[in-house]
Amino acid sequence: MASAQLAKWWATIRISWNKQLSYKLNFLLLVIGPSVVFFFVKYSLWTAIFRLEGIDKIQGYDLSNMLRYQIWSLIVALVAQGYNSMNLAEDIRMGRISAYLVYPFDFWSFQTAGFISFQGLQLVTASVTLLFMFGLGFLQHLHVPDLISGLAFSLVVSFFWYQVSYLIGLAAFWLEETWVLRVMFITISQFFSGAILPLEAYPKYLLNMLAWTPFPYLTYTPVKIFMGEYTGSLSQAWLTLLAWMVVVGLLNRLVWQRGLRLYTAAGM
Repeated sequence: MASAQLAKWWATIRISWNKQLSYKLNFLLLVIGPSVVFFFVKYSLWTAIFRLEGIDKIQGYDLSNMLRYQIWSLIVALVAQGYNSMNLAEDIRMGRISAYLVYPFDFWSFQTAGFISFQGLQLVTASVTLLFMFGLGFLQHLHVPDLISGLAFSLVVSFFWYQVSYLIGLAAFWLEETWVLRVMFITISQFFSGAILPLEAYPKYLLNMLAWTPFPYLTYTPVKIFMGEYTGSLSQAWLTLLAWMVVVGLLNRLVWQRGLRLYTAAGM
């Protein structure tokens, strides 16, 4: 029985992987796109802020350190925050989940296998981007222990991000479009996670409040781990993130059960 389940997972992951690689140009753009966006947006922006405004440091970050922070923020985004729930919501809205209600491979397993395949592709993209930045001299030192610790934390963040995206996708049981919720979550998470500015730039009272939310652990914490500069309690970071994963997982189960009661396969 276990071997049969593993075979289903492996087959689904492989099919999803091949599907994502079926368009070579699309894959090429996914690989080179992050580096191009970094240079045209973040590098130009922060260089202009520091040099044109005559600023030496922002909350302890000079231009070199800020660029390093932004590069690692990009790496974390590639590893941990690339998944979205557009296909999931479409499957519900169009009534395609009916097949999963009778198949031996359930809907959650199918979506999770697709996420694992997508995650493999994101790891390739992040690795190419990291090597490119290192080759250009933006990252002078790469410490293996920090890389391993940061990658482990980022992978956990990626599963949390998937769970939240899955929950947003399940809202299609009640909503015709879920993109508004997805954009809201991405916008809020970028602002409070340190994806735009390091959290040192935020007021102390806000940081104390955010410490018990998942947001600081989505970008700031893994970035600081990669940089070897995380000064907080790593055990608290792990426990807080894992606790939120349990909460979101329970919500997913509850919403799925409630949604099935309303499901009519109207799109079939």
